[in-house]
Amino acid sequence: MDDEFNIVYDPPTPTLYNDLRLEGGISGKSQEAATVGLKNSLFAVCIYDEKTLIGMGRIIGDGGAFFQIVDIVVKPSYQGQGLAKVIMKHLMNFLDQNTYPGSYVSLIADGPADNLYKQFGFKYTYPRSQGMFRKY
Repeated sequence: MDDEFNIVYDPPTPTLYNDLRLEGGISGKSQEAATVGLKNSLFAVCIYDEKTLIGMGRIIGDGGAFFQIVDIVVKPSYQGQGLAKVIMKHLMNFLDQNTYPGSYVSLIADGPADNLYKQFGFKYTYPRSQGMFRKY
């Protein structure tokens, strides 16, 4: 698979980012929010088919105590090829090399995606703790 596509460790442009998110069925972000957020990524992995962004994932956080995996998305026409797993492997390699004892890595799994994350050792926090959010 890695020979078929280009893997890049830089975030995409805000426009490509939003286009992929929307096509992949997750919410879009404002141009301003995408610009600031992408610039502040701790780590990003993008998969391109020539010049077409077909998948991505990012790690955000403080770089020491807390890390969060976000933006795992694959273009629908490329789903089912194991690309999300490739993205996760690159993200996990970064975390394996850049976390510290006691670092906390979190993510929010939508629907059936939890099966992907379980393969990488992620577990539900409930009942010990419960995820919460507030959207603006």
